[in-house]
Amino acid sequence: MRGCGVSGSTGDEHSGAGPAVRGAAPPALEHAVLKSLLGAWALSACSPEESAAVEEHLGECGGCADEALRLREAVGLLHPPESLDLDSGLRTRILRNCLERRPPRIPVPGWVAPYDAETARLDALLQDIGETDWQAPVRLRWFEGDGAASRRTTVAGVVAHLMSVDGLVAVALGLDDPLGDGTAGAPAPTARTEACWRASRIPRTRSVRAPWREQTHALVRAASLTEGPAGHSGPTAVSYGDFELPLPDAMLDRAFECWVHAEDVAEAVDYPYPPPAPRHLHRMIDLAARMLPAVLAGRRRSGLAAPGRVRHLVPAGAPGRSLRLEIEGLGGGEWLIPLDSPGAVGSAEWEVAHVALDGVEFCRLAAGHVPPLDAAAGQTGDREAIRDVLYAAASLSRL
Repeated sequence: MRGCGVSGSTGDEHSGAGPAVRGAAPPALEHAVLKSLLGAWALSACSPEESAAVEEHLGECGGCADEALRLREAVGLLHPPESLDLDSGLRTRILRNCLERRPPRIPVPGWVAPYDAETARLDALLQDIGETDWQAPVRLRWFEGDGAASRRTTVAGVVAHLMSVDGLVAVALGLDDPLGDGTAGAPAPTARTEACWRASRIPRTRSVRAPWREQTHALVRAASLTEGPAGHSGPTAVSYGDFELPLPDAMLDRAFECWVHAEDVAEAVDYPYPPPAPRHLHRMIDLAARMLPAVLAGRRRSGLAAPGRVRHLVPAGAPGRSLRLEIEGLGGGEWLIPLDSPGAVGSAEWEVAHVALDGVEFCRLAAGHVPPLDAAAGQTGDREAIRDVLYAAASLSRL
């Protein structure tokens, strides 16, 4: 387009609104008139005859040719090229429009939606990475006792890890265990992951993606059936070895770990990766907040947390000393965490401390990616209680 008006057209080839009449001489127009037509010519708004006259003039007048070039470039700026990247909300809009026309026979329950969304987001990332990226080094991080722990693997190893631990939910739902009999008697997530990694004698590659993705689809279908037609009922709990989670909480736990490890993968391959949708993030934060009293009690039994004040111990179901956990930003809210007994009820009247954190920062603390004492943006009250809760939050993490 830029060369049409500045190289001297002959009158047989034109770049205006349409072709000039062949064989007809361009109308004789004065220089001032032709110059005034440059703007319309640049916008392809001239008649064929005017276009022919302007283009013939551009081959003779250097000043007008320069001006025409500038005008054509300016017109190009009015229509910037569109990005080739798909709109991030396109999939959601298409699915919503489809479901409005034909509702699903078995809808995905709200407590399954975070897992469905996070596995889809990770799968989109995995589709974009190159073959060599599957062997990119990834350091998995978590928290043990009072200190940080880590393990080195690859992008393919991360996906295998997710598939191994998701297998706990698969077994509870009556699906095949992706590890077969390799973990008999060892349902703990760490043992399953180690067994999976040992069983692979050659470096894992892109081939691990297909079975992982098939398993995630199967889990969503099977979990959805637990709220589906009559006659379908699911398990009440999923065993993690030394503890159990109700099925809805187990699906949230798997969604949370999928997001955390997707960030690990994205960091390894230098890929942007935003947090989950706020409504899903809120559910993940709520699960962590509900698990804190039991983790805090376990740390106290192990001598890792300060012993409760005996004069404040209360029976199960009664209010007791509490810490107010305020989560700001995405997925925010407030939770009262009972401090002295997992069976106690959080109480504003018995509040002894207040901690404020950003939502994503709290999740990274619960994933063992942030040192406990560096996490809180604001804290007031009982320093011992604050320290115990922050360390308990970090202790939610595991390999």
